[in-house]
Amino acid sequence: MTIRTRKFLGAILLLVLATVWALLGMAAAQMPWIAESGWRQAIYYVVVGMGWVLPAMPIVSWMQRPDRVKSGR
Repeated sequence: MTIRTRKFLGAILLLVLATVWALLGMAAAQMPWIAESGWRQAIYYVVVGMGWVLPAMPIVSWMQRPDRVKSGR
C-alpha cells in the first residue's frame, strides 16, 4: 500500500474515531455522578478531550510509514 493510500484511509479512520469518541464522551457525560458536579465535569471533559489522542497515535504512525522499496527484478 502506498503512503498516499495510507494517508487517505488514515484520515477517514481519524474522522470516524473523533466522531465516535465525541458521541460516546457526550453520552457518558450525562451520567448523574458526572453531571451533578461542576468540578467533576471539568476533569471529565479535560480527560476525555485529550483521551482520543492515545488511540489516534497508532493510526498516525501507520499513516507516516514510508513506502516499501520495490525490488528491481
